[in-house]
Amino acid sequence: MKSFAVAMPRIAALLLATGIAISAHAAEKVNINTADAATIDRVLLNIGASKAEAIVAYRKANGPFRSPDQLALVKGVGLKTVEKNRDRIVVGGAAAAPAARKPAAAAPRTPVKR
Repeated sequence: MKSFAVAMPRIAALLLATGIAISAHAAEKVNINTADAATIDRVLLNIGASKAEAIVAYRKANGPFRSPDQLALVKGVGLKTVEKNRDRIVVGGAAAAPAARKPAAAAPRTPVKR
């Protein structure tokens, strides 16, 4: 019984430390419009280095994501993965993708008097 009394504070401290570490890790979020591949890989569940690179490549080719659901458009990322990470994903804060320039409108013609 004495060994249990000695071990109990250690177990409680370990559980408390583990709980704090888990809650801190669970609260981490990533902005998928600004994060690099290493950050995406680290924060999102079931996203490894190659999928993270694919997310960044997709973003560069297609512009910023407008919703977390658009991650499912990236090859190798499914809706189940998006759902598992929904509380970790932040969307926004990215500059808009460069838009193609429209040609300048021609000045209106004035009729010529003859």
